[in-house]
Amino acid sequence: MKTEAGRALVKKLALASDFVMENFRPGVLDRLGLSADALRKEKPPLIWCSISGFGQGGPYRNKPAYDMIVQALSGGMSLTGETGGAPVRAGVPIGDLAAGLYASTAALAALNRRHRTGMGDTIDISMLDCQAAMLCYQAAYYMHSGVVPGRQGRGHESIPTYRSFEAKDGIHIVITANTERMWQGLARALGHEEWLSDLRFTTNKERLVNKGDLVPMLEDAFRTRNADEWVAILEREEIPVGVVNTLDRVMKDPQILHRNMVLELEAGDGRRAHVTGNPMKFKDTPPEAHDYPRALGADTAAVLKEVLDLSSEEIAELVRSKAVIARDHAG
Repeated sequence: MKTEAGRALVKKLALASDFVMENFRPGVLDRLGLSADALRKEKPPLIWCSISGFGQGGPYRNKPAYDMIVQALSGGMSLTGETGGAPVRAGVPIGDLAAGLYASTAALAALNRRHRTGMGDTIDISMLDCQAAMLCYQAAYYMHSGVVPGRQGRGHESIPTYRSFEAKDGIHIVITANTERMWQGLARALGHEEWLSDLRFTTNKERLVNKGDLVPMLEDAFRTRNADEWVAILEREEIPVGVVNTLDRVMKDPQILHRNMVLELEAGDGRRAHVTGNPMKFKDTPPEAHDYPRALGADTAAVLKEVLDLSSEEIAELVRSKAVIARDHAG
């Protein structure tokens, strides 16, 4: 798009499309003559979605944004980490991912509106907005009480038996013994039924008040067996439990494999790659093909011919002027 021909081509593709998604800084496309307002004026049914760090307006509009920046500014990082420790970013880029997920939901809503009205829309997705929306009950607690929550650590603020514990083999497991029935099952599973008659732990309210006594007792108990042993024992008591898997364990997990969440892709020249699968499963839709990733520009000529009906000569000129990369162009 640094060439005049490239900008003209993008405009043609946008006007031939149902939906345009872009993630430039606010104002960049306006300077290139490719604004949402201009293109939607030419094609009112067009749906345009902009994803940026802070949205198209506001005092942070022009600030550069990265995943960890929005995690920090949103307050999410302030909740993550061990109690009394430093703030920690999430191990996966939730700032980036959440913006994409909210954008796809907004796009589907706009498409549904267009089915009814014939009109498109302009969608403005801010990474920071998305992270603020995901503060969910922590934001509600603060706005109700005025108490600023701290690091959440390995557990839950109000349920002392909703947390992770280290097993004998050093592997951590998580349990969510949230009800009185589960508490009783947990005590039996750990071989400490005497806890059930201990007045400090009679109800969750007492267990929360006395979690300073309870949690070390739970930690000591869990260190007596390996993680997989605990999973089997706790499941017999119908206690929700899971191992904190490392990625090597995840990629071999029988449920993950059963759901085709690890795929092997093969190129024509014998190259192979393993990738994660599609989490969206459709019963009445034929299964999608799983192809090896295409090289940059591998389908440029085919798209320009199919979508814009460009001739070989026109595509060759775009390649010559460096407006596009077209590895599939014979010229």
